[in-house]
Amino acid sequence: MRGPRRDGASPRDARLSGLEIWLTGTSAELDAATAALTAAGHRIAQRGTRWPLTGADAGRCRLYLRLSIAAAARPSGRAPDTGGAALLDLDAARRKTA
Repeated sequence: MRGPRRDGASPRDARLSGLEIWLTGTSAELDAATAALTAAGHRIAQRGTRWPLTGADAGRCRLYLRLSIAAAARPSGRAPDTGGAALLDLDAARRKTA
């Protein structure tokens, strides 16, 4: 029998980093979720094999992703970019109707 088991990362393995997520859904949902994550600027560092589920989940799959998430930009103190849409001042609108 060997000595006590060492609980920790193997020194032979590369250090893991990034956000790890499991997605579960139909193939179309997994494709859409993966596309949305990459469109949001997240880089897929590792993509697992898509595994079909069985039983009550037949028709759905499981997918493992590890993402590199870019650091969020700090707010600049400026008004948010609304894409040309007008912002409503709800307090002012309530005062007018009261």
